[in-house]
Parts: sequence; C-alpha cells; structure tokens
Amino acid sequence: MEQRPLGGQGLTVSVQGLGCMGMSAFYGAADEAESLATIDRALELGVTLLDTAESYGPFRNELLLGKALAGRREAAVIATKTGMEITDDGEILGLNGRPEYVRRSLERSLRHLGTDHVDLYYLHRVDPGTPIEETVGAMGELVAEGKAGYVGLCEAAAGTVRRAHAVHPVTAVQTEYSLFERGIEHDGVLDTLRELGIGLVAYSPLGRGFLSGAITSPDDFAEDDWRRTDPRFQGENFDRNLDVVREVRRIASAKDVTPSQLALAWVQHQGAVAIPGTKRRRYLEENAAATGVALTAEDIAAIEAVAPHGAVTGERYAPEFMGTLNG
Repeated sequence: MEQRPLGGQGLTVSVQGLGCMGMSAFYGAADEAESLATIDRALELGVTLLDTAESYGPFRNELLLGKALAGRREAAVIATKTGMEITDDGEILGLNGRPEYVRRSLERSLRHLGTDHVDLYYLHRVDPGTPIEETVGAMGELVAEGKAGYVGLCEAAAGTVRRAHAVHPVTAVQTEYSLFERGIEHDGVLDTLRELGIGLVAYSPLGRGFLSGAITSPDDFAEDDWRRTDPRFQGENFDRNLDVVREVRRIASAKDVTPSQLALAWVQHQGAVAIPGTKRRRYLEENAAATGVALTAEDIAAIEAVAPHGAVTGERYAPEFMGTLNG
C-alpha cells in the first residue's frame, strides 16, 4: 500500500489506516483471536497507521495492540490519545488536558502498548478547563523527550488548531469526515488544515458502518452496540439516511465497487487518511482495496448530487457526547 506524508513535520503513514477501537469497545462482543488476525493482515497489506486510545476499553485496546505488535514494534505507526481522565481502575472521570495528566497518561499508555514511544499522540478531546496552549506545550515536551513522535488533535475547532499550532507543530487533526459528515468543509477546519499544512485523519469514514450498505434496520445492531443511541440510526432519521445510502450503493454498483469502497475512495480523494474501523479480516481486505479505486470527475459529481453537506438527518452523537466536541 502507498505510504504518504501526514502533515508537514516528517511523519509517513499508509494512505489508509486501521481504527482499532471496535475490537475492544462500543461495537458489540470482542473476539481477540480475530482481532489479532486482522491486525496481522493489515500489516501484510501495508496498512501501517494503527489507531487506538487509552479510553477504548478502557485500556483493553492498547493492551491488544501491544500484544499484536510484540516483537515487531517498528512495523506500525502507533497513534494513541490522551485527554479523557481515567483512573488506574478504568473509571472515566471526564475531560482532562492538564499537563500533569497528559504526561501520566502517556506513561501508562506506553506500559500498556509495550513500547518506549508512540508515533502520534493525540489530544482526544479538548478540555475547556485547560488552555490548549498548556496541553499542547506538555505534549511538545514529550516529543522532545522521545516518548512521542508527533502531536495531534481530535475534534478541534479551527481557532483551537491555530492556537495549538503556534505552541508546537500539529502534525494531524483527527475528526469525523465522510459522505455522512462534512461539517469541516464549512466550519473553517478543513481550510485551516490546508493552510497550515496539517494532515487530516478521517474517523468513521463509513458513517459508523451506515455507508457499508449492510445496515438495513436498527435491529441489525447487538444490544450493547452504542449505535443504538446514535440519533442518525433512530426513527425517521434512520429511514431518511437509508435513502442516501441507497443512492451511494447505486453509484457504487455502476462502478463495480462496494459502497464501502466508494465512500473510502471519496475520503481519500479529498486528501484525507481514512481510518475505517473493523475487527474482521474480510472487511479489512474490502476496505484496503478502496485505495486502488480512482474516481473520475463524473463520479465525484454523481456523489455530490446524492450526498452533499446536510443530506444526512440527525446529530452525529447523542447530546452527552456532542457536549465534548470543541466548537
């Protein structure tokens, strides 16, 4: 798989990464053996960017990734995250971007991952109680010490990105971006990243699975799948959003690709590195094949006609999670 620069500070990653969250949290039962096999297959295919966070589990996902990479740490670009305060017992307390917590959090992540450094260290969510300059300043100190390679932000507003970048170079901003979520094209974030030479990492590039075309009813989810609380998967919103998916499926069929591959190719066409999440090899292989899908001007026009900004109905998170986004 092609490797490309992410941001302007020297980090190189695969054009498509792997979101590992669902292997340990939020998307139903875990299957460690299949998850480990999926990570193995990702590395075989040249997928080097592996995305995790200490809050996924909590801790279980970092431990899984550490197990998967034992003895071959340098085969992967590890991205993990801080900023959600978690006790050593795994209780999530809330947002915390204070320098002392950022440092303590990374030390714990390194133990769980079984490594002496992470390649990309993100602030998972911006703590409104701590100036971003203080948080990013602490992250920059960890870079200087060799414990982190590069600094990233998640779900940060354009102004926050500018303030952070003025303290220490921000290599990447991770945010939700897909045919289902195009807000960054209209709130200044995408323009800011392009101006400052900061890489864009798109999480949920398949609209949390909706754009795969495989979801036809809310009942398709396991009882413990958090998407049951997602407004876009509820009531009339679900039915209206399914209409968008049907149109995407129609375009994909005409191009002889899957809906997932079309959606991922679109994200890549925008210059972003997508990190679709999966815990199964067959979906990983389908997703990875999207890196070879070229979109013509006619393809882009057809996609824009059926999935423009605002086509999707419903907020992208339940209210308690929307409140954690930096706006």
